Formats: sequence, C-alpha cells, structure tokens
Amino acid sequence: MKGSINIEAYFERIGYKNWQNKLDLQTLTDIFQHQIRAIPFENLNIHCGEATELSLEAIFDQVVRKKRGGWCLQLNYLLYWALSTIGFKATLLGGWIYIAPVKKYSNAMVHLLMKVTIDDRNYIVDAGYPGSSQTWQPLELISGKDQPQVPSIFRLTEEKGIWYLDQIRREEFIPNEEFINSDLLQKNKYQKIFSFTLEPRSLKDFESVNAYVQESPTSVFTDKSFCSLQTPEGVHFLVGFTLTYRRYNYKDNMDLVEFKTLNEEEIEENLKNIFNISLEKKLVPKNGDQFFTI
Repeated sequence: MKGSINIEAYFERIGYKNWQNKLDLQTLTDIFQHQIRAIPFENLNIHCGEATELSLEAIFDQVVRKKRGGWCLQLNYLLYWALSTIGFKATLLGGWIYIAPVKKYSNAMVHLLMKVTIDDRNYIVDAGYPGSSQTWQPLELISGKDQPQVPSIFRLTEEKGIWYLDQIRREEFIPNEEFINSDLLQKNKYQKIFSFTLEPRSLKDFESVNAYVQESPTSVFTDKSFCSLQTPEGVHFLVGFTLTYRRYNYKDNMDLVEFKTLNEEEIEENLKNIFNISLEKKLVPKNGDQFFTI
C-alpha cells in the first residue's frame, strides 16, 4: 500500500469540491450523497478470493486508491474519518440487522453506522446499506417521526434505549414478467431494517464481524456476490448474475424495477460501465439460497 491518507484524495474519489463549506446539515448531506453515488456497496473481494482487512489504511487503499467499494464497516468508517477530519462531530455506533425470515434482529452487532451532531441536533448517517434500504439524507434522531426521502419514508423509533429504523416502501412495477416472483423482491410495504443504540463504538468492536462475514458459510456475504450503487434517480444492484435497476417513484407512487440476467463477460463489462469497478482477480459470481432483497 503506497501513498499517504489525505482528505483531498477522498473528496476527489467522491467528486465533491465544496468540502471547505460550513459544517452544516447541507454540507453533511452533500458529502453523504456524493459518497453513496460514487462508492458502491459490494463484497466482491470475497468472491475473488481476496481478504478484506479492517483498518483505515486498508480501507483507504481499497476504496480511494483502487476505486473499489466495500461494506458498511469500510464505507461508514471512511465517511466517519472524512467527516471528523474536516471538523464534524461524529460518533461511531453499532447496529443489529433485521432478519425477515426469522422475524428478529441479529444476535451479533454486525452493522456500523454513525451519529453526527450539528448545533445540538443529532443525525443518523449511514452510507453502508445496499439497495433500496439505503437512506439518501441524514435522519434526524427523533422517535416516531416519518422522514420522507426519495427511496421511501424512513422512521426512527426509540424504546428503552434501543432505536429502530424502519421504512415504508412504494409498490413495485416489474415489466419483466418472469421476475415478478423473484426472491430478490421485498414482499412487504413496511420493512424493518436494523436496530442500534447510542453507545459509542470503535472499529475494533467490529473485527470479529469482519472476519465472520468473509469466512462463515452461514454469512450472506459468502452466499452471494453483490454490488449496489445509488444514482440520482434510483439504484443499480448486481446479485450473482442478476442485474437490476430500481427507479424511484416512476409513476403513481410506484417504483420501476427492471431485471436482466448477465453472462460472465457482461458482468465484467457492467461492473466497469455502471459501478466503475475494475477487478484485479477473477470474480466467481454467486447467488446462493440465503434471504437477500434489493
């Protein structure tokens, strides 16, 4: 790994030029949106036979220098580092993912997110969630308030010190009829996403999780290869050989979801053209049988 870790390289990576603006909500939102539209959520290292280390140096090398993506531990830590570096008051938090088939939250703390405080107001910032559950704006830390965004209506609720993030989704229009019953589609309009507490965390708290998601046969990360990138209108998602594009609010409070099955050559081409990713090693696409939605 060569070169220094510098904030200018990060902002060049996400294509944001006004980072020396005021430390206000607008600047936070701009940085956040530039990152989620430039840096994919992906786990392709696992399916190229490469390990992913959990350190600022390793994250910076992969995401900034090599122009790759990562998962929540990398993406949110990189954003936390950038925001802290330019003067935002940011705190790392830990979360528990909701597992729909068993109707409960994960036993282990597997999700990294953050709280950012501006003028005594707290916001939840999470740039590390795939697909249509990715927020597009910081969420004000208020319990029980609907917070409409382009992807959906998001809602935070607090109960006995535990916070819950849910979303209310639109209907879906799927023009490819053979995919109408795809396992990748979310069946419920009201969706639980994750829970979290406001206890400050550090990157070390997630080292065992980082190892688990890469090595365990019960991990959805080893079960499926995926890559997700937000756009100004929606989100691209590649799972195994299946490429989808969700366009938000296409018509009448409805999302358009288009499916396409790719071959191996098309996967490499689409990774370059849509996700701006060039892999150093050969990808072995995989779509196992674990629950996963777009």
